[in-house]
Amino acid sequence: MSDHKKEPRIKITHNGPYLVSGKVPLYEKIIVPVGKHYVLQDGRELPQSDVYALCRCGKSKNTPFCDGSHEKVGFVGEETASKTKYEDRADYMEGPGIDLLDDHRCALARFCHQEKGDAWELTARSDQDDCKKEAIQAACECPSGRLTAVEKTGARIEPTYEPSIEIIQDPEKGVSAGIFVKGNIPIESSDGETYEIRNRVALCRCGRSGNKPFCDVSHVSGRFKDKDKE
Repeated sequence: MSDHKKEPRIKITHNGPYLVSGKVPLYEKIIVPVGKHYVLQDGRELPQSDVYALCRCGKSKNTPFCDGSHEKVGFVGEETASKTKYEDRADYMEGPGIDLLDDHRCALARFCHQEKGDAWELTARSDQDDCKKEAIQAACECPSGRLTAVEKTGARIEPTYEPSIEIIQDPEKGVSAGIFVKGNIPIESSDGETYEIRNRVALCRCGRSGNKPFCDVSHVSGRFKDKDKE
């Protein structure tokens, strides 16, 4: 096997699952409110493998893995998301102590909420040390990569992640949520082109997103739940 095949990678198949290779650790995580902010707690243990296929249509009875349901239901998984670079898509918000990039790709994980306010409010008050600290935390914990804190020097602040994939449950909203991909794992489109490699992205697994392959919160409006959570 070539070194390329051993590296973490996600391949999006045409109207089919996400094929994950490179022995990427797979976890289930649960969004839990703590005070005015949120944390991820461990869920059930999931089988680990060098290569595996994750459901993208939202119909599998063996979630998070593909069981071939996409063929039975005639899943149309056309990718519609822009491949424009994050810095070209994102709005730039200046604060007195820290700045904020926002590309509006929201997965409704709510980690942008901290004890003293949300990421935007905290950025606006970032001349205060405690607000600046929470603004940075709010941006860094955003699993979709929507938000990025930027130092006044222009340096972007990113958490350090090893490659991993997290299958999300959101009991507060009563739904099963998206797939959080961490650690700069390349994601290859079904047409062979690779999306911009990023430290944090959220992929759709309910099959309903209008911005495939990325999560656009359709799991909430569609009341998506894994079959074993129904």
